[in-house]
Amino acid sequence: MTQNTNPKDLKDPSGTYDVVVVGGGAAGLSAALVLGRSRLRTLVVDAGEPRNAPSGHMQGYLTRDGMSPAEFLALGREEIARYGVELVRDRAVDVSRDEDFAVRLAGGETVHARRLIVTTGLRDELPDVPGVAERYGRDVLHCPFCHGWEVRDERFGVLATSPLSVHQALMVSGWSDDVTLFLHTVAERELSDDDLRRLAAAGVKVVPGEVAALRVEDDLLTGVRLADGTAHDRTVVFVAPKAVPQTGLMERLGAELQETPFGAYPVVDPTGRTSVPGVWTAGNAMGFAEQVVHAASGGYRAAAAVVGDLIMSDLDAAVAG
Repeated sequence: MTQNTNPKDLKDPSGTYDVVVVGGGAAGLSAALVLGRSRLRTLVVDAGEPRNAPSGHMQGYLTRDGMSPAEFLALGREEIARYGVELVRDRAVDVSRDEDFAVRLAGGETVHARRLIVTTGLRDELPDVPGVAERYGRDVLHCPFCHGWEVRDERFGVLATSPLSVHQALMVSGWSDDVTLFLHTVAERELSDDDLRRLAAAGVKVVPGEVAALRVEDDLLTGVRLADGTAHDRTVVFVAPKAVPQTGLMERLGAELQETPFGAYPVVDPTGRTSVPGVWTAGNAMGFAEQVVHAASGGYRAAAAVVGDLIMSDLDAAVAG
């Protein structure tokens, strides 16, 4: 851990942090920045597995458009260090609560905190099609807002993983007039009449049949090959990964979750406060569609709420005492 240089060292004799932030992505680092500037003794536990690691750049974040995710996180770590925030490269594997929270790390240490902010994000499970994982973040993409401008007007393919992939095909048609929806494991009968009408209106070609592999030549995606041997020239393929929320810690604490089409996420208030007293969340740990800019905003919001909660809690304790 880095040395604490906080001008107001609030570590009590038991070694308890004011706040432990679990997850060192955009949400966690943003929260840590606010907490450090609020003179709270803060620890960030970072397993070093950001969701956007396969991408060479991130887009749509004002003043950071085009920056690599790795550079963004490196700058964030430098900023939180200025305010005495500690960061440990480890994974939180368990959590319990008595008077305070006890977070057990994979390395064997247990750290204690008065409040928790969980920003563990989610994990993307990609379709099991040869070439998809290898090309992901390059010419196999999932979000047109993240990458659409860079591949505009190319020959798009959309690899269907559920009927919801129709929506993805319709959306990416805003960036190219040449879009083919490969139904893959989705049967034509699963598409509604409205789906078919919208696809036709958007000029999206629908191709039934399972996709066997992606074609790659000279380290460039060149097409899609179906199981029946037919091939379709494509230079970009969009997929919809299965979202696997990393909610293990919140489940251990008994947080209320709600089912969505993209997995179960904690029930939260507008600040990210969960149903467990003293626990907040932000970023993809609270929803599938959170982009980097949303995650940073959510981390800020959660941290500000935690600061207020701790100040009022201490004041109430002083009045009672």
